[in-house]
Amino acid sequence: MADPHWGPVEENPRGVRTRRTTTTRGRRWARAIFATVGALAILGMISAIAVVGYGYSTTTLPAANADFKTATTLVYYNDGKSELGNFAIQNRTPLSFDKMPGTMKQAAVAAENRTFWTDQGISIRGMVRAAWTIARGGDMQGGSTITQQYIKILYLDSERTLTRKFRELFLAYKINKEMSKQDILAGYLNTIYYGHGAYGVQAASKEYFDIDAKKLTVPQAAFLATVVNNPSMYDPSEKDNRSRILSRYRYVITSMAEMGYITPAQAASYSQKLPKFPKTPANQRYGGPKGFLLKMVERELSAAGFDSSQISGGGLKVTTTFDKDAQAAAVDAAQQYTKLSARTAGQKASRLHAALASVDVNSGEVIALYGGPNFVRNSRNWATTPRPTASTFKTYALAAGLKDGFSLLDTFNGNTWTPPGDRRPVRNEFSHQYGQSVDLIRATSDSINTAFVDLTTQMDSGARKIMKMAQAAGAPKGPGWDNNDRIPLGTAEVSPLSQASAYATFANDGVAVPDHVIRDVKDRKGRIVYQAQPEKKRAVNEDIAHDVTFALSKVVEQGTGRTVQTLDRPVAGKTGTKDRKNADGSSDIVSAWFVAYTKQISTAVMYVAGNDGNGDLDKYARPGDNTFFGGTYPAQTWASYMKAATKGQAVKQFPEPAYVNRDELPQPSQTIKETQIPTDEPTQSTEAPQPEPRQTWTWPPNGSQPGNSATKPNNPGGGRTLPPRWRRSQPTGAPTGGQG
Repeated sequence: MADPHWGPVEENPRGVRTRRTTTTRGRRWARAIFATVGALAILGMISAIAVVGYGYSTTTLPAANADFKTATTLVYYNDGKSELGNFAIQNRTPLSFDKMPGTMKQAAVAAENRTFWTDQGISIRGMVRAAWTIARGGDMQGGSTITQQYIKILYLDSERTLTRKFRELFLAYKINKEMSKQDILAGYLNTIYYGHGAYGVQAASKEYFDIDAKKLTVPQAAFLATVVNNPSMYDPSEKDNRSRILSRYRYVITSMAEMGYITPAQAASYSQKLPKFPKTPANQRYGGPKGFLLKMVERELSAAGFDSSQISGGGLKVTTTFDKDAQAAAVDAAQQYTKLSARTAGQKASRLHAALASVDVNSGEVIALYGGPNFVRNSRNWATTPRPTASTFKTYALAAGLKDGFSLLDTFNGNTWTPPGDRRPVRNEFSHQYGQSVDLIRATSDSINTAFVDLTTQMDSGARKIMKMAQAAGAPKGPGWDNNDRIPLGTAEVSPLSQASAYATFANDGVAVPDHVIRDVKDRKGRIVYQAQPEKKRAVNEDIAHDVTFALSKVVEQGTGRTVQTLDRPVAGKTGTKDRKNADGSSDIVSAWFVAYTKQISTAVMYVAGNDGNGDLDKYARPGDNTFFGGTYPAQTWASYMKAATKGQAVKQFPEPAYVNRDELPQPSQTIKETQIPTDEPTQSTEAPQPEPRQTWTWPPNGSQPGNSATKPNNPGGGRTLPPRWRRSQPTGAPTGGQG
């Protein structure tokens, strides 16, 4: 029985919380939060739809980019006024969709936009990827469908901004609603740039295959769909591009098979090789020697971030680094001595190739370049083609030796000798014996092979240090850069342009400046959109650079390069003649060089022979000479060009030598001895010894004899306060190959 004083018990007494009450309130808060978020999401969606709707409704199709269609990119010499050439006055023959070959339509869709026939004209995935890249601080990316590409080319510009990208998006979506897919694809194929000045599939078919577009085969159409991706990188006229082209071409063929346009068997067959490219009527825009310059400009523009449509039709004004008068002098000098050599030797001039590259010492600007007589007939640029450097590579050995602790006055073996652990003796040209002790000044001026191999063996990892020095100066590593003690003799291959640039480092007090051919670029409105800013860096100690220059100046004053004394201003340089031993015991000369500089200009001249530049130069040797030497036609070519290139320039002296790693400097009153130096008599090589007295320094002044071993200095290349370093005694042996 219940107690009458208590009455009924409340289910939830006031002030007492229960689990049920807490749960109920939590649910109320959750519902409120979800409701708020949902409302905001709906509001955001409505706003987004409104923005998109507004953007779509207010976006109108602009007038076609007539300026883009006709704007030619003009290329000027360094004065900004004299025209060097131009890129692509647009070559276009529009076709209707019905007259376009099915192979080309299929290849384009397979290569660029597989969902073309079903999408809404835009790629959401591509746009998200682009937005994500921008959010992370990257550059504006592509992610474009065929429709978007068509919109960008015909109606917009190539500016990479988010605003332009969204406008492209709205226009693509709108045009996809207002135009048929057939008309969009036809417009795209009539508008896109295919390289070689060809806009549209009809012009491209004529340019690459000399046929009408309606006759395009599957492989030909697949190639055209390949080249539109990047006409510069996939240009088949450049042999270096072939492997890259084949890879992209196979991707297109595979895509066509996966979409059912061709069978797997056909794909397997077509993928074996690229279609044949017949000779087509030449585009004279690249005719003559200037074609090599324009191609270099085109590549540098591409490397700077300009796409092919901007380069070939964007109406740019490109000011190059080429000097008009110097360029004319380079062409004249190279062609004059090529013809002279061939004529006097009774050979074909077409198989003898002279190359010349000239750079400004302080800025790295390429002043002039001769890569061949006609780019259209032979597109190989000999000025950018690496070939064995011969004795011009000794300059890097000299610099490396000075950095390693030697001095210009240290002495080395000038006679035939066999390096330790080597079965082959090293010899000088004509097996000439210069004596057991020749200093580096004379070793350089007379191009003494044995002394430089001696220097290399005395350095720890000498060959590696020499190659490292060459690379620091500006010579990129390439074929023939073998890690052996004979590296100074020039098996290493470097192009004339890189040689000119690397030698300029020593003229520039040891500071390397990358070579380049573009000074600045302006858009159609005259705004500067690119300006060359090469990164300068110290490659070698300033005192070492001065000592190298001093030794190289002796090559010109009293050594193998005396031919260029006619320039009447200080010159420092090096000759080079490289031989190749044949299986039958005979030898050929495969390259001949003269690389030298004034205080303002560094110029490299190289001669090679044969279609591949590995033929025998001896057929073209100067009458009476034993062989084709760098001190003959290459040096003469250099002198002829430099006479014009330096016209009007101040005559600047080289700095005095620092004689690094010496505690005393030579004095004019010290002992003088007579030596043998080369002459220019036609009956003997200009690099071979001929009787004529000259004065050279002998060291040490205290009467001690060189050849004694000593400890290497502790601060290589650091100054003049170190004690003399004497070379160790060397073994001798029988003669072997090697050119000075």
